Amino acid sequence: MLRDILIQKGLSNREAEVAELVSKGLSNKEVANQLFVTEKTVKFHLTNIYKKMNVKSRAQLIVWCLPHLGFVESEARQEAAQPAGATAYNTQAAGGNTMPAGNTTITLPGVGNFGGGRGNSDIGV
Repeated sequence: MLRDILIQKGLSNREAEVAELVSKGLSNKEVANQLFVTEKTVKFHLTNIYKKMNVKSRAQLIVWCLPHLGFVESEARQEAAQPAGATAYNTQAAGGNTMPAGNTTITLPGVGNFGGGRGNSDIGV
């Protein structure tokens, strides 16, 4: 699906393949190994991809591709399928270090907010 969209945007088949693998979190070395090419070839493809997609970095490419990857759609369906009255919590690391958006969601039917993930002192443990 993503590959088809990238090809429609003007990327070659190989460029679309590289963009898709990069969007899934693979490093240049991992992409090169998977496609049986050198890292230099992957970098060359990425330069062309950035120009054609009008992005300036790997991060911007990934952000552009995210809505077109299959797992993003399944997350949206999962959120829509939550039972009525359920509260979803996005996990947060202690000390204020937030995790990237889209991490583990814990659904607790009929349970209120525990203070925004600032600890468990309100739980009564």
